[in-house]
Amino acid sequence: MSPQPSKPTWIRLLLIDGTPDGIRVIEKSNWTGVVVVASRSNLAAAISRDELSRPGVYVLTGPGKSGSSRIYIGEADILRDRLKQHAMKRDFWTSFAAFTSSNEGLNKAHVRYLEASLIRLANSANQWEVENNTTPPLPPLSEADRADADWFLNEMLVIYPILGIDAFEAASKDVVSKGTDEEYILSQRGAKAKGIEVTDGFVVKHGSCARTAEVNSIQTYLHDLRQQLIDRGVLKREGDYYVFTQDYRFASPSTAAGVLVGGPVNGRTAWKTAEGNTLKMIQDARTEASG
Repeated sequence: MSPQPSKPTWIRLLLIDGTPDGIRVIEKSNWTGVVVVASRSNLAAAISRDELSRPGVYVLTGPGKSGSSRIYIGEADILRDRLKQHAMKRDFWTSFAAFTSSNEGLNKAHVRYLEASLIRLANSANQWEVENNTTPPLPPLSEADRADADWFLNEMLVIYPILGIDAFEAASKDVVSKGTDEEYILSQRGAKAKGIEVTDGFVVKHGSCARTAEVNSIQTYLHDLRQQLIDRGVLKREGDYYVFTQDYRFASPSTAAGVLVGGPVNGRTAWKTAEGNTLKMIQDARTEASG
């Protein structure tokens, strides 16, 4: 059976204090889940909400050790109590997103299952730094309970990218969904790579080769990002190159190109099709056609 096309759905976003950077409560059509999102500075006000008196699973997000994104995933019987503990014990995070059920349909086994599943997904995707040192085992669930938990998880995975959290989505999924019709090639300063433009950035494909040397003018964030990718095994030294061991999604084509060549570069002109058309030319033509 061929996969069914995605259907429209609505997301309801309530701004508790009327500002986009304040406490937000999110609901989705045909889903019993509810999400509370807030910055660390708003934690004192957020923990008074009734949603955070229930069992649930949460993520803490903030800057990584080298300027990228970092995430911690956890579960709790009472969300507000655990978030207060993290406010005193974990320094890196700047915001949280806590998921619970509007009808109190999540129990301890459910949230433990969700936590373990999310940690596995984040480690497998290897897109963000994962603060969790261990991956808990999946708890035993009945077939019916597991189906309920998987359904809840799938709905969560729709919400996370809307919050700017793409830690659970492997870049290889972007490659499969986009296909290879718009594949780009980079060949500069000894770097050799293939990639594709995606909605939320640019994916460098598995097997692409980055220069090992860096130019003197490299920006600090690029140097740090290269080192982080080496530390996490995304880049592996093979002879004269660092080779990508997986598809990896960057925030922009210029960041992707900068990591590959070891210095600043305009990704919109560095990435080209096999026919020699730059990404800039493709994007400009697309814009003109839409007008």
